[in-house]
Parts: sequence; structure tokens; C-alpha cells
Amino acid sequence: MTKVELIAKVAADADMSKKDAEKAVNAAFAALADALHNGEKIAVSGFGTFEVRERAEHMGRNPRTKEEIMIPASRTVAFKPGKALKDSL
Repeated sequence: MTKVELIAKVAADADMSKKDAEKAVNAAFAALADALHNGEKIAVSGFGTFEVRERAEHMGRNPRTKEEIMIPASRTVAFKPGKALKDSL
């Protein structure tokens, strides 16, 4: 599902215009991104949990040259689905 399809689905389900649905979807994504940027954990009941995880610096290998390289530490977003979501799949 693309963002455009998500906006259309929200507009249809909430009986609102696509323009208003787009504002709502964009605001929700901005709030999620802002919270994650600040290191907050986001728990959506019945859906799942988003959190920022730290990845340590580690050794990797260039598959083309087989040369070992150091992969720097980084931060990434992790999602853990909730029980209701897992059960619905």
C-alpha cells in the first residue's frame, strides 16, 4: 500500500475528504517521526511498538572484494507487532 492508497482508504473509512485525510496522515507520520527522533518509544495498542535501537560498530565484508571493513555504529527504527496484529495475520 502506498501513501496515496492509505490516504484514500482513510478518507473512505472516516467519511472525510481526501485533502483532510492527507493532512491527518501527514500529521500522524510527522508526530511519529518527531517522537522517534527524540528517542521516545511509541506503543499503539493492538497494533505494535516502534522504538529506536542502537546498532554497535562491527566488522563487515565487501562481497565483491572480500575486503573486511568497519561498519560504523548507527541508530535504526525497530517495529514489534502487537498480539492483536499477529493474531489477525
